Amino acid sequence: MSGSIAPHNEKSASVWDSGGASYDAISRGIADSIEHCVLRLNPQPGEKILDLATGTGWTSRVVAGRGAMVTGVDIGPHLVEAAAEKAKGEGLDIAYEIGDAEALPFDDGEFDAVISTCGIMFASRPEAAASELARVCRKGGRIGLTTWLPDSNLFKMFLVMKPYMPPPPDPAPPSPFEWGKTERISELLGSSFDLKFEKGVSYYREPDGEAAWRTFSTGYGPTKTLAANLDDSRRADLRRDFTAFHDGFRTDLGICVPREYWVTVGVRR
Repeated sequence: MSGSIAPHNEKSASVWDSGGASYDAISRGIADSIEHCVLRLNPQPGEKILDLATGTGWTSRVVAGRGAMVTGVDIGPHLVEAAAEKAKGEGLDIAYEIGDAEALPFDDGEFDAVISTCGIMFASRPEAAASELARVCRKGGRIGLTTWLPDSNLFKMFLVMKPYMPPPPDPAPPSPFEWGKTERISELLGSSFDLKFEKGVSYYREPDGEAAWRTFSTGYGPTKTLAANLDDSRRADLRRDFTAFHDGFRTDLGICVPREYWVTVGVRR
């Protein structure tokens, strides 16, 4: 069964979906934070685990490698298709479905654990997504989340893109980076889960800033869509600024961008 996408999320779905199979290179760049979250979630063989906003399935493959029975869900059909192909190629039996984090196509308490690595934070209606997260997790079950800090270099990357974006609607939607505050996570999830937090740093490495631009402008929906909607001159300016930002983190071997995040682990009450 696949869930339907709410009309107010169709545009967002098309943005994220535009990365397609190339999104896996974005997941490669946060693979260290994914391993951190999986380690703290501690999936057990035979557990039913949902990977929410699975993208091309990187996290679901790590969890399946621990012996869990994994379902991956995402808002983008091309992402889900790429995830299924990658899992099949690695001989992993993972179920993938199209679904909206704000109205998941699963039964109450269906999963022993739910993981979302830098995914649920981008849901347009955080309260609805948080409610669904709690609904599909059984009593005594667990959640594991990674969410970027609001002053992280990932947030600063969005600041580089912001001048090139159209003005936000009024009222503006909530910032996904609110999920990077433990107070906000507690507001959203504290009534359903006993929460614990641990800070982490993900290191994004590329040969240079130009390589970062190629990775993001082909695989990361928000950057790819933004670039595609600009005229040639503005796109060149965005590329220059995006490249320069990443080149600000040069080492002798290339670039290494530290990006801070929270790991949240919760036990369902």
